[in-house]
Amino acid sequence: MGFKRTIHAVDTHAGTPMRVITGGVPHIPGQTVYEKMKWLEANDDQLRKLMLREPRGYPAHCCNIIVPPTHPEADAGYIIMEQIEYPVMSGGNTISVVTVLLEMGMLPMKEPVTELVLEAPAGLIRVKAECGGGKVKNVTFRNVPAFAAHLDAVIEVPNLGKVTVDVGWGGMFYVIADVRQFKGLELIPQHGAEIARVSAMIRQAAIEQLPVAHPEYPGIGITISQLSGPTDDPQADWRNVVTMASGDFSWDDPATWTGALDRCPCGTGTCAKMAVLHAKGELPLNRDFRHQGIVGNVYTGRLVEETTIGDRQAVVPTITGTSWIYGLNTYVLDNDDPFTEGFTVGDIWADAKREPLSPD
Repeated sequence: MGFKRTIHAVDTHAGTPMRVITGGVPHIPGQTVYEKMKWLEANDDQLRKLMLREPRGYPAHCCNIIVPPTHPEADAGYIIMEQIEYPVMSGGNTISVVTVLLEMGMLPMKEPVTELVLEAPAGLIRVKAECGGGKVKNVTFRNVPAFAAHLDAVIEVPNLGKVTVDVGWGGMFYVIADVRQFKGLELIPQHGAEIARVSAMIRQAAIEQLPVAHPEYPGIGITISQLSGPTDDPQADWRNVVTMASGDFSWDDPATWTGALDRCPCGTGTCAKMAVLHAKGELPLNRDFRHQGIVGNVYTGRLVEETTIGDRQAVVPTITGTSWIYGLNTYVLDNDDPFTEGFTVGDIWADAKREPLSPD
């Protein structure tokens, strides 16, 4: 059999499916993992589309590529791929990558605790994994510094009116709104479609009305939204649902006012939320913050240090969570398959524009 591409991957989830590519990707040039990510984006974005669109993916899917590290302290590198972007950092994906590296024997596991350093596009991520019986029980990583970009900003959202939001950086820029502003809306699976609709509109309005800038990553803006609210679960302190874009947004096309809910508690979203709470004086250093996702599992965050990014006050967060392997797979692109970048259909995707069929 002959194939255009053959990709080996381990499928994991923490609610959200997070695929980890372990083989089949040619050498990616770059002096850092960040440079490798930018090269991939410019020269082989077909891989991201192929793995995340149908038939190999679906709107809530994420994907990672394990790559050789470039920093002498790092044990492995990884590039994160999502539906509309290449984030420089992702918490859930980091937990999944660590789980795959250790449980698949790609790096040595030491019980009861394995310490390692990963190189993300955002830089070095220091990790401690609790292990037992050949399994990764949980992963704790020290994230890049997080900060609040806007606090209690009021934006005008078409069809919703005035909405009060915060914007925080936790590895991505999140616009965060308290769900209690929207009568009758709850952070439960049954309200998923309305959560996605409201969140997509808030995200677009924030992009248009609230400028943001990161001193180390020029050009990165608000790309993701989070609805936030209380929980009645004694095992958690707060509840959130992050909505990821699954295509282009247009105010003129209500079919695009949607996205894919993050089924996990969201690591970088938890860091952004903690940074906002700290800036408001509501979360001190060294206190656990148990953040619950829409399917009920929890990531535990903690702010361990105050710092600065450029001229901004920032905090250093840690995140603890668990991911589980659910599949060992080989994905291929048949030589005769005309859908070389996969496809999307408007029943579940925000943007159903199909790529032109490959001439070969």
